[in-house]
Amino acid sequence: MRDASVGHQCPECVRDGNRSVREARTVFGGRVATRPVVTFTLIALNIVAYVAELASPKFVDDFEMLGQLKTQFGQVIPGYGVAEGEWYRLITAAFLHVPLSQGTFGLTHILFNMWALWVLGPQLEQVLGRLRYTVLYVLSALGGNVLLFLVDPGQPALGASGAIFGLFAAFFVVGRRLGTDTRGIAFLIVINLMFTFTFSGISWEGHVGGLVTGAILAAAFAYAPRNRQQAVQVGASAIVAAVLVILTVVQTTALTA
Repeated sequence: MRDASVGHQCPECVRDGNRSVREARTVFGGRVATRPVVTFTLIALNIVAYVAELASPKFVDDFEMLGQLKTQFGQVIPGYGVAEGEWYRLITAAFLHVPLSQGTFGLTHILFNMWALWVLGPQLEQVLGRLRYTVLYVLSALGGNVLLFLVDPGQPALGASGAIFGLFAAFFVVGRRLGTDTRGIAFLIVINLMFTFTFSGISWEGHVGGLVTGAILAAAFAYAPRNRQQAVQVGASAIVAAVLVILTVVQTTALTA
């Protein structure tokens, strides 16, 4: 027998009762995440990738974002870049950061991004659910790198900033939807955009692409009608992913024609 609030219940009764209990869901339809497992995993992946960079500088060259490699005379070097079939760079670059060999900015780069992920990630993961949160992060990172591929395919880039800007946008949109104070995150977005367009050596395409992608997905997740919530959210995610893939294919075709 099993102890109950009043008296006892047989194991079969408890088992049957558990089957009829509805699973807890967040306000946006995701499963309730008691621990930010996805956020911890993403942070761990970034740290592991950074250790790999320290162990082998060639690791950055092999996995950073690069649309097409050209000589100083504009001649294309075959075999390198997204346009040459290395599509994985669109994702792997989001887990790399500026190496320590390039000065103190290398350490600052990963520390700021991991700090932002640590602060914003658990809250978004809790309110969106793990699956939606993962989709938001990955597609935001992809959106930033795709925009760079479209605008400046010869410019190498790396960093989780595109995904982080997607989280910025999502935090703002979700906050507005829940009626919370969003002035803090709005200020953070504005300040970071100012840095993006003020200092050289920063990929504005990655930041803006991630911000726009994150805002679109967050709006779909947060404002989907309750009676069609899952269908709208899945459809929006699929459409965003399809658009990014199509844009990549179109640009690849144009560069290799």
